Amino acid sequence: MVRRRTAALAAGLMVVASGGVAAALSSPSASAATAGCSVNYSVNQWDSGFTANVTITNTGPALTSWNLGWTFAGNQKVTQGWNATITQTGASVSAASLSYNGAIATGGTTSFGFNGSYSGTNTSPTSFTLNGVACGGGGTSGGSTGGTTPPTTPPTTPPTTPPTTPPTTPPTTPPTSPPPGQKVDNPYVGAKGYVNSEWSAEAAADGGQAIANSSTAVWLDRIAAINGVNGGMGLKAHLDAAVQQAAGQPLTIELVIYDLPGRDCAALASNGELGPTEIGRYQTDYIDPIAALEGNSAYSKLRIVNIIEPDSLPNLVTNAGGTDGSTDACATMKANGNYEKGVSYALSKLGALGNTYNYIDAGHHAWLGWDSNLAPAAQEFYKVATSNGASLADVQGFITNTANYSATVEPNFKVTDNVNGTSVRQSKWVDWNNYVDEQSFALGLRNQLISDGFPSSIGMLIDTGRNGWGGSSRPTGPGATTSVDTYVDGGRIDRRIHAGNWCNQSGAGIGARPTAAPSANIDAYVWIKPPGESDGASQAISNDEGKGFDQMCDPTYGGNARNGNNATGALPNSPLAGHWFSAQFHQLIANAYPPLS
Repeated sequence: MVRRRTAALAAGLMVVASGGVAAALSSPSASAATAGCSVNYSVNQWDSGFTANVTITNTGPALTSWNLGWTFAGNQKVTQGWNATITQTGASVSAASLSYNGAIATGGTTSFGFNGSYSGTNTSPTSFTLNGVACGGGGTSGGSTGGTTPPTTPPTTPPTTPPTTPPTTPPTTPPTSPPPGQKVDNPYVGAKGYVNSEWSAEAAADGGQAIANSSTAVWLDRIAAINGVNGGMGLKAHLDAAVQQAAGQPLTIELVIYDLPGRDCAALASNGELGPTEIGRYQTDYIDPIAALEGNSAYSKLRIVNIIEPDSLPNLVTNAGGTDGSTDACATMKANGNYEKGVSYALSKLGALGNTYNYIDAGHHAWLGWDSNLAPAAQEFYKVATSNGASLADVQGFITNTANYSATVEPNFKVTDNVNGTSVRQSKWVDWNNYVDEQSFALGLRNQLISDGFPSSIGMLIDTGRNGWGGSSRPTGPGATTSVDTYVDGGRIDRRIHAGNWCNQSGAGIGARPTAAPSANIDAYVWIKPPGESDGASQAISNDEGKGFDQMCDPTYGGNARNGNNATGALPNSPLAGHWFSAQFHQLIANAYPPLS
């Protein structure tokens, strides 16, 4: 699912952790005291990554700039920092002040932080140097105090990416971690990711032990899923398990809200149980019970992320009339307004709770990346978020690439490239799109949303569960400059036949592991579509789930207007959407990028 019409982030540091979403497992603070300085180095860590917060207290002469140095005892690597310029050579690390926080008076403090990776043990350093003088030795050097007033306490909450401009006023309050259950700016930072034991068992049993403990979303794709289907876990069971996994620490659990009337109007493989007019049943039998459970006080300390109705609103933008890819079913849903009413209702009911974070599905770059689609999509999102009882406060952000295969970042070409004077936008693959990958699209959409009235606090998620495109066929550099097509096709890591193909794609691999705050304004990389679960059946299969047969899941089908009448690139012998597809799972593992060790 998640597809449709098609016609690198060049800057910034991308963090790809090899474990689950960042988890806050406290380890003891390390301190080094001296007559000249003292350092507090505190860590929150998870399976293979950690966040360090470092506070320097100047007990010597006043400073106008500072450089703190230390040596790691293990294989720790700094991957992202804030409030300091951090460099690392081997195990040696130095953190230098920025233009706005170099001054520290005698007795004053400042702080900075960073994210890091490690394997094995993560021993905290206990020896530091400040401006070349060991903390624990004589005084520190640094000159006289300048004319600015230094911050007297560390910043409130460290940013998840390096600031691009210094604050006009130095922060004056110490960092605090909101108590569990209180809403935060980014629900993924400092939190564990929920591991669905049912998916984990499937993955481990089918050769996926390396990823079996990764965080994946729970799909509530029909009313019966709330209580559990065929003896499986229902929503309460998952929330109870999440509380146990949290063990008193922040934990994020992702739930896919996915049962709109007339669901997925442009594809049959993931059609749902409710007819186009059953908006009342959607509200009372589906959303209301979910809201009641999420609002139970037993779960008040969880961070519940709701992924709101994949495919729905993007279909209204591109497939509800006036384009080659339009369908009568989508035109019906646009005319009766039940997609909009349903999403607004879900936002208002779930957004009213104190522990929930709603992210609206926003398709992907090869669906909404053209000017003719992006601006109307943003307007549609704003309309739904401000009508039928919903408000902007009910929206934490948006998610792209849900259950799709688009590359997070295309490393070998960008949309501004030219080949022999011809823009890559003219290539058959890009097809005049303004974006070539998900990260640039997510940030471009975010800018448009803010321009249209959404607050600047909104964040973006990208589903990276199946967009790694690794293996032996992964290009290692740009394509030949014979033409824009040879340049793009030879260098693109997304190896689909067409960017509009969406069902069980041949050659795909697992992508970046779930990661909190991998880049500015990207709240997380997430695995919303659990790797190994089918997108749809390759042939008609009788079922009681409302799921039809979509020819885009048939590898012998020649395509339609939405994929430029190209072959589907789908794998053969696939089961119903959401059912375990072992052959695809093995392919995803084999083609994972970064590779699985």
